[in-house]
Amino acid sequence: MAVVYGIPNCDTIKKARRWLADNEVDYEFHDYKKQGVSEDIIKRAIDTFGVDVVINKRGTTYRQLPQETKENLNADNALALVIENASMIKRPILDTGNELFIGFTADKYAEVFKRA
Repeated sequence: MAVVYGIPNCDTIKKARRWLADNEVDYEFHDYKKQGVSEDIIKRAIDTFGVDVVINKRGTTYRQLPQETKENLNADNALALVIENASMIKRPILDTGNELFIGFTADKYAEVFKRA
């Protein structure tokens, strides 16, 4: 079963969950606010995609970081940073059990679940 990681009030999460429901895809939702951030999934995402893809640099939380922190982000310190600040994670992270995907587009989800 697929797992969608994110924050429930995020517009992109809402779109992804609506797509999954409309297409009758069984999934579990992991709410960062209630369940915390899984260090394992974030580490896998950073290892797979890199810090620049996993960190949501357009969000308020990232923009409020000190410039020095932004300039020195790497895989090690980014993990600790997003564990404390889940809103900095680009959403959603979709774990199909075989692969991870970050972000949502209907076309990408259609492609992913056609293979599943």
